[in-house]
Amino acid sequence: MDTPDNTTSSRISLVDRVQAMLLRPRETWPQIAAEAHDIKTIYRDYLVFLAAVSAVASFVGLSLVGVGAMGFSFRVPILNGLAHMVVGFVLTLAMMYGVALVADALAPSFKGEKDFASAFRLVAYGSTAGLLGGVFQIVPVLSVLGLLAALYSIYLVYTGVTVMMKVPEEKALPYTAVLAVCILVIAIVVGTLSAALSGARSGGGMRMGDSSGQGDVEIRLPGTEIRIDTGKLEEAGRKMEEAAQRMEEAQAKGDGQAAGKALGEMMGAMTGAGQGAQPFAPEQMQQALPDRLLGLERTAIEARTDSAMGMSLSRVTAEYSSEQARVEVGMQDIGAVPALAMAMGAWAGSTVNRETRDEVERVFQRGGITFKEAYRKDGGRAELTGLLPNGVLVELTGDSVDIEGLREAWSDIDVARLAGLKRP
Repeated sequence: MDTPDNTTSSRISLVDRVQAMLLRPRETWPQIAAEAHDIKTIYRDYLVFLAAVSAVASFVGLSLVGVGAMGFSFRVPILNGLAHMVVGFVLTLAMMYGVALVADALAPSFKGEKDFASAFRLVAYGSTAGLLGGVFQIVPVLSVLGLLAALYSIYLVYTGVTVMMKVPEEKALPYTAVLAVCILVIAIVVGTLSAALSGARSGGGMRMGDSSGQGDVEIRLPGTEIRIDTGKLEEAGRKMEEAAQRMEEAQAKGDGQAAGKALGEMMGAMTGAGQGAQPFAPEQMQQALPDRLLGLERTAIEARTDSAMGMSLSRVTAEYSSEQARVEVGMQDIGAVPALAMAMGAWAGSTVNRETRDEVERVFQRGGITFKEAYRKDGGRAELTGLLPNGVLVELTGDSVDIEGLREAWSDIDVARLAGLKRP
């Protein structure tokens, strides 16, 4: 573990370090490697400020601005929002330490050197873009931009692994790819803990092995077990390296369009997009929706496909409403992006039964579909989500509709049609 010395009293220049990391990462990592700031100093002078950006922005976005869709707006109560802000802030700081442990443990498997102090610096400074990207949570509809910032943080980590962890150049991308998957899994757990505002029981672990001859990685967390094929990650790493080289060449020439395209290819390789899995056409999913639901007329519908950073996602949203009640149905194909499908596995593999005086939450499997139910006992609001085996996620939200009503609404949707969709 990193230990203090007589140089740790010097403070880190927050603004200068942020600018250097975002604009000149390759030149900045050797400077970081030569510094002697201990973990306490990095937390005190750097991470607490960046973590606060996401925490405060999330509170403003959820509790003050509100989340809106199709004419409906929802705000998290102020006290709940403040609690969520504090818990999210603390867990984000804890996540930095946990990811550093993973980065340190992975290094020898990719011919690097174990050094926790260097691993912590790699994670802390490599997370700069992602933590700053949390500012987009102030306007929830812009939160996807925060995802792009997080993806850029992956590139920042990639530029630093050879310097900080002494990973050979040819192993830098596979190492970064494996670490990125681990970060994603840890982030899911942190997000779940933050949302629940409680400490969940842990029981996870990681094991490195050679059963396949490729140094596979197995990650076990509560509710999920993930095996990572490092052979495929090697291939993704090569694609990322080629795209990164093109991006740097384009940046040197001042060609912003080419640099943006190369960045999209690099992040697409990282997320597993473009590996032959095309999203279902939104028109196909739309056919599963009836004109009326629970006797409510369909008052709005939107079907779209969005593409960004090498990923394509199809989504259909419909509203059924009257003066007395409202149901919103959302259908999204997450199966076309392996990173998203893997992320959902942490939820879909769980079984949950939670009940308070006012609310109930359940996660269970039935007929090959994973369901999540969350509802208020007074019938004021209910949510029913189902993840189909082919990666289609169906979400029903009811206002002045109880959970029994949403279960009936689910039976009115042609789920068999959705489940029968096949990828080419």
